[in-house]
Amino acid sequence: MGRMELSRMKTEKPVLPLERQLHEAARRNNIGRMKELIKSRVNIRARNHVDRVALHWAAGAGHEQAVRLLLEHEAAVDDEDVILQILVNSGAKIHCENKDGLTLLHCAAQKGHVPVLAFIMEDLEDVALDHADKLGRTAFHLAAAHGRLEALDFLVGSGCDHSVKDKDGNTALHLAAGRGHLAVLQQLVDIGLDLEERNVEGLTALHTAAEGIHPDCVQLLLAAGSSVNALTQKEQSCLHYAALTGSEDVARALIHSGGCTNVADHQGASPMHLAVRHNFPTLVQLLIDAGSDLDATDNRQQTPLHLAAEHARQDIAEMLLVAGVNLNLREKQGKTALAVAARSNHISLVDMIIKADRFYQWEKDHLSLRDPSDRSGKSLTFKQDHRQETQQLRSVLWRLASRYLRPHEWKKLAYAWEFTEAHVHAIEQQWTGTKSYQEHGHRMLLIWLHGVTTAGENPTKVLFEGLVAIGRRDLAGKSVPCPAPAQGSARPQGQSSVAPTGMRQSLPRLLKPQCRGAGSEPSRFLVPALPLSGTQVRPRANHSASWPWFPHLCKEGVVPGDPYGVHSPRARDATISSSPAFYT
Repeated sequence: MGRMELSRMKTEKPVLPLERQLHEAARRNNIGRMKELIKSRVNIRARNHVDRVALHWAAGAGHEQAVRLLLEHEAAVDDEDVILQILVNSGAKIHCENKDGLTLLHCAAQKGHVPVLAFIMEDLEDVALDHADKLGRTAFHLAAAHGRLEALDFLVGSGCDHSVKDKDGNTALHLAAGRGHLAVLQQLVDIGLDLEERNVEGLTALHTAAEGIHPDCVQLLLAAGSSVNALTQKEQSCLHYAALTGSEDVARALIHSGGCTNVADHQGASPMHLAVRHNFPTLVQLLIDAGSDLDATDNRQQTPLHLAAEHARQDIAEMLLVAGVNLNLREKQGKTALAVAARSNHISLVDMIIKADRFYQWEKDHLSLRDPSDRSGKSLTFKQDHRQETQQLRSVLWRLASRYLRPHEWKKLAYAWEFTEAHVHAIEQQWTGTKSYQEHGHRMLLIWLHGVTTAGENPTKVLFEGLVAIGRRDLAGKSVPCPAPAQGSARPQGQSSVAPTGMRQSLPRLLKPQCRGAGSEPSRFLVPALPLSGTQVRPRANHSASWPWFPHLCKEGVVPGDPYGVHSPRARDATISSSPAFYT
């Protein structure tokens, strides 16, 4: 204690009365009074004229209760070696253990108290340097696990066992990597610990670094030569652990170092399966870009798309569909990804998968027309269409499905446009009541619209021919004159003309054309608030020809009244089988 007083003696203001009372209560082990003073917010770190705090008095007198009370209330312990010396001199047991089996050496190493370590090793006798706690961990393990570099260096210098394992088979390297202590990990690597040493579950230090989401430690171990494709007892690679945690940085480091993306674990799951199941879209995209097998199946015969469909991972499903997957694969219950999505009533996913299936078929039939520069699919999407340029036509399709198509006619249109039985069945599984067919028809029409617009076809032409093919020429309509004003005349704003006598009244309720004269640039469609039967139809100026009621782009050289040749004898004899294919 003389050493402490000589080294710490300095002039300070005297302690306050309550602080002096706390010191006295600690010296006498008066726990009741100490609690009263602490409750009154007395400064338990106050020092007297010889730089002593209450903890010094309690430790010097060997009062364990007082020491515990002060430590529970965050008493300053900046003279650990001195306090320890006081306790030892007062007869404290030096080989005692707490309930976890931690000795003085364990605690000092865990806290990084090098002076205490030095006191224990130099002044105390019979201290076992490699004594293990109840988890089988030595002071060396604990220094590594808590990132105490100076304590680690002291223990190494004292001759501790570097390669010792705890009860889980972890070396100090596992613990430092799993906790992300980069400086300690570097020191252990420099010491020469085995990078490929495995714990009882078969994990290397690289596995624990990946599991703990520590990209810097992963990169350090990879640079030091750790095996990137080492497998655990459950046949999981480091990339599996990156997929479980969703760490894009860890996964990228592993892939860059040669990590295999298609390794299957004991359940047959690849890193892609895990990333989909745990909903990590950015990691899924990274694995796609790295060339992962998107059709790999696990022990349940599920592909990543099956999992996306089952768990309603819409963004991930979009990535997989754009990348290109086999939609015909079936899981153990015999269901495709489409059937799984339909069973779970994931309507948006059902529609996306049908769009993709039809697009794949079109792509197969038009392989020579594909743009090689767009193989990445950046301009391709299967999500719901919200584009401004299709808004008017989408509005028309809703009115067609909800007001004009009879209950089974949407199916006829679907089959005319080469929807499959599986497509129709998946759409029909949605039930919204006795008029579900309206929603079914609307969804089918939007799926169809995606196809024709993606292929660059004229949706008006294909819709017109489809309605004719299913016997709804009354909806397809006949050509109706669009009267033009006299040359040089202008119609006053708000004035309208009545539709000509004899025109079909159902079509004006669906569509109204906006067109320019022959030879002009193609104009956009106009679908206003649709009028009821008998309502006046307001023509635009400069209409110069007659057109079918479904709007279309005016083109030079089109025969007025029959722009698609649909009224020719040859066209009238067309059947459903000769109706245009999906995109033609």
